[in-house]
Amino acid sequence: MENKELALLAAKLLDSKKARDISIIDIAEKSGFADYFVIATAGSARQLGALCDEVEDGLAKENVFADHKEGRGETGWVLIDYGDVIVNVFTAEQRDHYQIEKVWIDCPQVEFEPAEK
Repeated sequence: MENKELALLAAKLLDSKKARDISIIDIAEKSGFADYFVIATAGSARQLGALCDEVEDGLAKENVFADHKEGRGETGWVLIDYGDVIVNVFTAEQRDHYQIEKVWIDCPQVEFEPAEK
């Protein structure tokens, strides 16, 4: 699976569990450690855990497994590292605090349309 396809699938999986404000940033030209960030907001610590489980389970069905995972739902931020695709799921408070999008503001966004809810 291509890295962009993986990022889009992760976003779709997050969307299927009602993640908010999903964005995909192409960081390949500015980063030596990854090609894409997938960023999403969870409504609660409990939903954050469910979102991460959905991504891990959904990608495992495609034989794609995380290299590393950091954080827990109660911390407000979980990072799931798939090598060239890194999934970040935040509570709204933590996403606002870290503002990852501002760090990568000069990188292109990948188009992703959430499903109608």
